[in-house]
Amino acid sequence: MAVDGLFLHMIKQELAAFAVGSKIDKIYLPSKYELVLVLRSRSGIKKLFISVGGNAPRINFTNHVPENPAKPPMICMLFRKLLTGAVIEQIRQQGSDRILFVDLRGSNEIGDRVKYTLVIEIMAQYSNCVLINENGMIVDSLKRVDLTRSSYREVLPQRPYVLPPSQDKIDLLSEPVTEAIARIRAFQEKMLSGAILNAISGFSPTLSKEFAYRVCVGDKPVKELTNPQWDRLEKELSELVCLLRSGESNPCYLTDQNGELLDFSFLPLTYMANNAKMNHCESLSFLLDLFYTEREKKQRARAQAEDLFRLVHSLVERTVKKINVRRAELPDEAEIEEKRICAELINVNIPFLPKGVDVYEIQNYYDENRTKRIKAYPELSPQRNAQKYYKDYKKAQTAKKVLAEQIEAALAELEYLQSVQDELSRAESFAELSEIREELRQTGFIKTTQQGKKNKSVSLPPLSFVAPDGFRILVGRNNLQNDKLSLKTARKTDLWFHVQKAPGSHVILCTDGAEPTENACEYAAGIAVWFSSVRDRGKAEVDFTQVRNLKKPPAAAPGFVIYHVYKTIYAKAVKPVETKEEQ
Repeated sequence: MAVDGLFLHMIKQELAAFAVGSKIDKIYLPSKYELVLVLRSRSGIKKLFISVGGNAPRINFTNHVPENPAKPPMICMLFRKLLTGAVIEQIRQQGSDRILFVDLRGSNEIGDRVKYTLVIEIMAQYSNCVLINENGMIVDSLKRVDLTRSSYREVLPQRPYVLPPSQDKIDLLSEPVTEAIARIRAFQEKMLSGAILNAISGFSPTLSKEFAYRVCVGDKPVKELTNPQWDRLEKELSELVCLLRSGESNPCYLTDQNGELLDFSFLPLTYMANNAKMNHCESLSFLLDLFYTEREKKQRARAQAEDLFRLVHSLVERTVKKINVRRAELPDEAEIEEKRICAELINVNIPFLPKGVDVYEIQNYYDENRTKRIKAYPELSPQRNAQKYYKDYKKAQTAKKVLAEQIEAALAELEYLQSVQDELSRAESFAELSEIREELRQTGFIKTTQQGKKNKSVSLPPLSFVAPDGFRILVGRNNLQNDKLSLKTARKTDLWFHVQKAPGSHVILCTDGAEPTENACEYAAGIAVWFSSVRDRGKAEVDFTQVRNLKKPPAAAPGFVIYHVYKTIYAKAVKPVETKEEQ
């Protein structure tokens, strides 16, 4: 569910409990539609995250601050200049609409007291974060809107701030529930969930379905509701009003059988209980962090690496095309053998063959002495015809050998590029993407430029986890790190795991000389499946062997090793979240 007006009302109270009275210590802009305010108070420090992107607009406290760009944008510098050191006086909401006002008190350059208001509009693709002064004039905003994008209002510096157009709906916090019931009754032809959505301010489609389910154990047209059901609806809405005024939320989220997140709310969602698992957490901020952070990490990484995705995709397509062309050019074995037989039969029968003919008719002792018609070149003697067939035979053999080598090299290149695609799909930070970019540069797929002085980047450590039995597990983030991890870092007695016949990370189970348990091996194999291109299958075959058995062929691509002594285990993908210990 999206953050609706009622959810915003509940989280506003949660935010205000810490934020009101706190001071803005630092300001960051991880992306053009994300703002992070580091708040300091006597009780500690918290990071207030504001996102107005179209995919997941929201406001909440967070422990997962996205990476910041190397150079802050101008809007970030402006916000830092005006708001650093400002104190939050109040957090207000516009009725039950999805608009919050954060009132701030600060000082200007000469020490005079000034007031600003940060307006957070949570409205899907129209979301925005606008800074206005005490006169109601816009200072600036994360999204600038001119009249070509909106005929109703402009959101530009030095323009008066105008609220978005209001909806003709009932506000449960300021109007009686009976008014809401009367408004719902007016939508006779609509389903109850649709009527609630159209009648009451702050309701999302998810919340509307939940209240329809509580009344009807499903959903039905408004005109078919019975008197007991109307009484039930009034009771449910009255209890909701009490909950909103008390601020005592019950944050919950739903997951499917695979643990994938489905939906969330500030109160239990019973209408999905039969098809999903209900989970509870301690705060609404934690709930939003849990629901969106993992997804946004991948989206942010993908956006930062869009050029790499396009490059590698183009290289894969080009390599596949090269393989298909070479395979089409590959001479058929039967055709090659035919040339040899023709050359041999002509050579054996030279004394008996006439000159200046187009066809030789020769008994073929390879085919029970049946007569074989062999094309001849009349301008050449029988001896020269034999030599020509021998020459064509040798040429075809050479072509087959060269093309086979080219196909083998192209297949190895394709396998490597597919492993890079797998790395990119799992990269979650700018540092990881930088290492993949450097890997492609070292392997020659990205040209090295000599412009300016190259900054030496600090290499990331491998991912580190702890198995339930206490064994340490290391996972390579990319092919260069896979090589270093498997061939230099790991001890010869450590165990190496890799998903069978598919791109994936090298996984090392550190034994420290001890005998690894069966559980530890299964856990490491599950991690190998998780950090591979076949994660979505759920289960896959994983090869494992001691590190001493690994060999890297000369001139092999990064991440490529060979092994002959190994065992195979059929493992279920394991997402090692709770035991993860990043180095």
